[in-house]
Amino acid sequence: MSSQPSADPLANKAQAWSALFTEPMSELVQRYTASVGFDKRLWRADIDGSLAHARMLAVQGIIAAQDLADIERGMAQIVSEIESGAFTWKLELEDVHLNIEARLTALVGDAGKRLHTGRSRNDQVATDVRLWLRGEIDGLSALLADMQRALVNVAAEHTETVMPGFTHLQVAQPVSFAHHLLAYVEMFSRDAERLADVRKRTNRLPLGAAALAGTSYPLDREAVAQSLGFDGVCRNSLDAVSDRDFALEFSACASICMVHVSRLAEELVLWMSQNFGFIDLADRYCTGSSIMPQKRNPDVAELARGKSGRVIGHLMGLLTLMKGQPLTYNKDNQEDKEPLFDTVDTLRDTLRIMAEMVGGIRVKAAAMEAAALKGYATATDLADYLVKKGLPFRDAHEAVAHAVKIAIQQGVDLSQLPLATLQGFNPAIGEDVFEVLSLRGALHARQVIGGTAPVRVREAIEAHLLRLG
Repeated sequence: MSSQPSADPLANKAQAWSALFTEPMSELVQRYTASVGFDKRLWRADIDGSLAHARMLAVQGIIAAQDLADIERGMAQIVSEIESGAFTWKLELEDVHLNIEARLTALVGDAGKRLHTGRSRNDQVATDVRLWLRGEIDGLSALLADMQRALVNVAAEHTETVMPGFTHLQVAQPVSFAHHLLAYVEMFSRDAERLADVRKRTNRLPLGAAALAGTSYPLDREAVAQSLGFDGVCRNSLDAVSDRDFALEFSACASICMVHVSRLAEELVLWMSQNFGFIDLADRYCTGSSIMPQKRNPDVAELARGKSGRVIGHLMGLLTLMKGQPLTYNKDNQEDKEPLFDTVDTLRDTLRIMAEMVGGIRVKAAAMEAAALKGYATATDLADYLVKKGLPFRDAHEAVAHAVKIAIQQGVDLSQLPLATLQGFNPAIGEDVFEVLSLRGALHARQVIGGTAPVRVREAIEAHLLRLG
């Protein structure tokens, strides 16, 4: 909502800080330093943290029971006002914390002024951001699970669908489309593990560190931590108010996840192109051209690929933000929120739309199989066949290279060379070689754990489904 002049006791900056100041903050500085335009999204975390703090103050006898009752009543009204859109966010109150405190004081009087006893905005904002990020991590973890399920569900239908596996974007060996998709399931499962690990270090309570040195009030920090669901408290007050490692760690995890998204998006773009023709994406995830009526552009996949740069850029910005800060809290840290907020928003929206898009993939199995036949994908299988006949691998490798050269000259696949021609490269080659040289023979032969054999892929799918629930 728009900023309005206010008669609230915290509206004048000189009054908000102390009587030390002899002139009000200039309007330019007020606009430059205000953060309420973006940090107001922390309002619920701010209220939850304030209520836990107030209840502890009452238990410790630092504020009266009536003060607590007034604070709880006032906060309940503020929640209602914010949820209904009736709350007026005021630029002159700078941030979410002072806006809520000013409204509370207007509603309940002196009890609102007592709420800030034993804390500072330094430990308050650190607590709010940790509370907020913890909830976002939980939501993102659920979306990562959805992303994995979408991939697994498509994979389950294509354990026997053959496609070329690539190295250097050259046809290398045949794999199943299911096996290819499960590689991304592994990536996103590691992203989920990293997020869970970051959550542990995020879930520590700074509140009670006050401005930087702790407080002389007999606070029960452990009780507040328990009431807010934190695993423990930050053990050093200086570090508690200045630490943003949790934000850096989260941004690093988000960047890695977006790199995985970008790699998948890149493959979807390639596979949908006419040069590959492996898949179609549903029309709702594509756009047309303003000039070329025949175009179906995979814009969603392209934009997801592009947004990885946005998230990686935020990580670089946060690292740069923190690198030169002395202990303890500095105003620089106000700049941590916008990149952190945007990282969460971008990752959340991208995972949601990518999971939906993957679920609607239409697979062109015949095109995939035809592509696998173009690059002599079973050459390694022929080498392995010769090794099993007793030939050293390096000699087998050399013999197969000559066979591939002849096949290229004749414009045929290895499996199309006559037996007599193949025996010219090694007399141990028999009729059974043609099963080895078939795409499905090569596929089924790779039964090592983690291999592309359908039996192993089906086992992996079952394990993923069990893990994901």
